[in-house]
Amino acid sequence: MSGAKVKRKVGIYELGRTIGEGTFAKVKFAKNSETGEPVAIKILDKEKVLKHKMSEQIRREIATMKLIQHPNVVRLFEVMGSKTKIFIVLEFITGGELFDKIVNHGRMIEDEARRYFQQLINAVDYCHSRGVYHRDLKPENLLLDVHGNLKISDFGLSAISQHVQDDGLLHTTCGTPNYVAPEVLKDKGYDGAKADLWSCGVILFVLLSGYLPFDDSNLMNLYKKISVAEFTCPPWLSFDARKLITRILDPDSETRITIPELLEDPWFKKGFKPPVFEEKDYTNLDDVDAVFKDSEEYHVTEKREEQPVAMNAFELISMSKGLDLGNLFEQQEIKRETRFTSTCPANEIISKIEEAARPLGFDVHKKNYKMRLENIKAGRKGNLNVATQVFQVAPSLHMVEVRKSKGDTLEFHKFFKKLSTSLKDVVWRSATEGDQSVN
Repeated sequence: MSGAKVKRKVGIYELGRTIGEGTFAKVKFAKNSETGEPVAIKILDKEKVLKHKMSEQIRREIATMKLIQHPNVVRLFEVMGSKTKIFIVLEFITGGELFDKIVNHGRMIEDEARRYFQQLINAVDYCHSRGVYHRDLKPENLLLDVHGNLKISDFGLSAISQHVQDDGLLHTTCGTPNYVAPEVLKDKGYDGAKADLWSCGVILFVLLSGYLPFDDSNLMNLYKKISVAEFTCPPWLSFDARKLITRILDPDSETRITIPELLEDPWFKKGFKPPVFEEKDYTNLDDVDAVFKDSEEYHVTEKREEQPVAMNAFELISMSKGLDLGNLFEQQEIKRETRFTSTCPANEIISKIEEAARPLGFDVHKKNYKMRLENIKAGRKGNLNVATQVFQVAPSLHMVEVRKSKGDTLEFHKFFKKLSTSLKDVVWRSATEGDQSVN
């Protein structure tokens, strides 16, 4: 029960457990302390980002996600920077990855797969209309919310229209091999929208079949299969589903189906209801640049706040003597320790004890929610030392232990009577008493 619980805050957000970790980033669960809303905060180390020359990629990821405001894309609330860290505050998604759903339950029936595919295409189409291309679409980057709706995440490899070169094409080879379009592998430039749609076609195949259309342990063989679209649809797929997949997984990007054409496809259109949502007309990107600036005026405040050790009912009983809750000020026996409870905040209890102890000739040494009070003058058995600690019994109830750790017990008793008089506005009721008598 020693020590204290440390509460770490970044701005208005209280950080919790780690829910994901990668080479350059850690994702923590967090809570908005003003609204209580749960969020996920992606934390990046500035030194690592600069060392590996990833500043531009991180800027792109942040700027891209701020541009996108779609119900099927993970929302970015804000971005903050400290001297050493970058904090990206994201929508907290609780349903896990679509990939896990496939692994755990296998292939989907066509109606279920179609619903996810419709949400995916609608979101991808929206991104493309804003000049944003994901370039790494795969089931691992598709999350599910509490209602089972799809959410696209991880824009770390995305490109925006400003990255298109003079020939109107993108030239960076990236993505996950099994989901990458043939033209991306050729290193001759490619259309980001067409490449994304190919990846969507691979995802649809996986949803309906439970396995990859292109797979080989040898990377060169895998690339050969992709370049000529060497795959076979499983026999359980409907004719319309096979036809659509074949039109999407066309190795020739010029003849490949486009999203406007896909939206008119009979298999795709079945039961399709585009989401209705509002979006802002203007997106401020000033904070994207601010997070990389060294000036203190742009830095968010990072704080570590200690909280008292939480005490459960079993620990409370183990510290008691029959749960004697007699009045603190009517004790007759002299004890070496005593405890009392208070409804005051823990910080206030610590401050009140310090204020009361110093005029009585005690030096005060504080660490978290523990205190050591040391009498400057030596008594009958040397300097009287008193140890105190605040425990949390409930959110608005604390137990305070006051114990003689060195010196004369009678002097401790006299000290505590004086201390308790000063603490009348803090003490709520006596909790338990130690059973040791005078030395």
